[in-house]
Amino acid sequence: MSKSKPLKQVIDQLLRAYGYQDQLDELDLIKIYEELVGNMFAKHTKKIFFKNKTLHIKLDSAALKQELSYVKEGLLQKLNKEIGRRVVENIVVA
Repeated sequence: MSKSKPLKQVIDQLLRAYGYQDQLDELDLIKIYEELVGNMFAKHTKKIFFKNKTLHIKLDSAALKQELSYVKEGLLQKLNKEIGRRVVENIVVA
């Protein structure tokens, strides 16, 4: 009797084995970030990248930087919830 796994689970294991999961997580996080924060923040986001379990966000507006800093813990939780696992451990707003 064979044990069958969902295709997504098999593909995820394969990507992790070849070291591509971080790049895919980064693409997913950027897409989810833009959906969660809305057009205003997305428009003023000049750089966003994911490295060492930290999402780095660079904004061109001091007021928006401060506002995002206030809600970054909630954003972190929402990002991880949307991804379906704990991927982001910290958010740096610059």
